[in-house]
Amino acid sequence: MGKREQAQSRIELLQGTLDLIILQVLRWGPNHGYGIAQQIRTSSNELLQVETGSLYPALHRLERRKLIAAGWDVSENKQRVRVYRLTAAGRKQLVAERTKWEQLSAAMGGILNAPREAEA
Repeated sequence: MGKREQAQSRIELLQGTLDLIILQVLRWGPNHGYGIAQQIRTSSNELLQVETGSLYPALHRLERRKLIAAGWDVSENKQRVRVYRLTAAGRKQLVAERTKWEQLSAAMGGILNAPREAEA
């Protein structure tokens, strides 16, 4: 698939979905913003690409809600980076959000896979 086709096939995220994705990525371990964006991209087979204009406001929102915490660290290439980690409240929120997402997914599957009703 070429870059143009990839760009056209990217999926727009539902409002609130980015928060769930970030919490899930941080469940895998602490990471900085660029690393989070890379994990989202690679884990989604390049379908989801989060721009910095969406990622950092989401990170700040999650931090204000105490679902993630941040601290300064030094990256592999010796640059100072802000590293985010999941808090206990964030883990609890992740479980709740995953449950909601699984219910929504099952409901959508039911609708999309339902046999077509006979027309009157």
